[in-house]
Amino acid sequence: MTEHAAEVRLLRARAQAVAGHVREGTAAGVVRRVFAVQAQDAQAAALGIRARGRDLTAEQVRAAYEDDRSVVTAWFMRGTLHTVPAEDARWLIALLGPRLVAGAARRQRELGLTADLLERATATVVDALTAEGPLGRADLTERLARVGVDPEGQAAFHVIRHAAVQGLVCAGPRRDGAGTYVLTADWLPPDEGPRGDAAAAELAVRYARAHGPAEAEDFAHWSGLPAGTARKAWAAAGSSAAAPHKRVSDTATGTGRTPDVRLLPAYDGYFLAYRSREFAVPQEFERRVWPGGGVLRAAVVADGRAIGTWTRAKGVEFTPFGPPWPDAVGAAADAESAAVARFLGS
Repeated sequence: MTEHAAEVRLLRARAQAVAGHVREGTAAGVVRRVFAVQAQDAQAAALGIRARGRDLTAEQVRAAYEDDRSVVTAWFMRGTLHTVPAEDARWLIALLGPRLVAGAARRQRELGLTADLLERATATVVDALTAEGPLGRADLTERLARVGVDPEGQAAFHVIRHAAVQGLVCAGPRRDGAGTYVLTADWLPPDEGPRGDAAAAELAVRYARAHGPAEAEDFAHWSGLPAGTARKAWAAAGSSAAAPHKRVSDTATGTGRTPDVRLLPAYDGYFLAYRSREFAVPQEFERRVWPGGGVLRAAVVADGRAIGTWTRAKGVEFTPFGPPWPDAVGAAADAESAAVARFLGS
């Protein structure tokens, strides 16, 4: 890797709090720093927050979602579930929701969700949550079946998602290990965010702060906005998005210190936020992390560079890339493994 490429990697990894020994003190602090945590897998999202935090517990992460309500999960960038700061959720939905609604129309028709049925079904979801409070997918599926939504397959899920990308519902507290949904109006703080072009520019600023150095094309890849819209937003963000990042010092990179090793979960946003993977994952090992079929494995990173994968069976098991890790890296990985075990209570 060239000196320039190594510099870019370290700057990005520090921005994401996965290198330079940078860690945030609270779960909300982690999410505000990185702006969006991939959350299609709830446990992976929690582990992604843990990896960027300082001695965080699972209870502290749960409390951020459910007690403080400082973070929330819904469908945002690229139509994918993300955890974001609660105060940013509504303007994000207003910006991204219309495109997600339009993009889902064909699949909804394939599932038998006509415009009339989808309208009635969405109202059923809202009415049920208004009357009963947090409800899980199974509960909502049962109520949707009463108005003609097929309880088998994905139709009910698409109704719930439709309600969410319209800004009506979002993820609520977990009950018996399963997620629930709640009314956005009841769960989230008042909306005082930007709209229209200003919202797109603000999203570009947030992306750059959490992922830079980056380019407009990286922002388009991450956000899911059309290329032209993304370029316009990036330009409108101006110096806030394109400002040069300070050079990483030897102290910050860990030179002469213990390598900064983190266990990142499956589908971690550090690997998904750029159009190119080359800075974070050696090209010869790319298929170890992305084996195909939409899978992104949990990875071990040292100073922001992937050096292996990890799984949980009976404890954490590592699969290093290349030769055995140096003793200092192995010791740091073992310490992270123990931290994961404490976090998961295993």
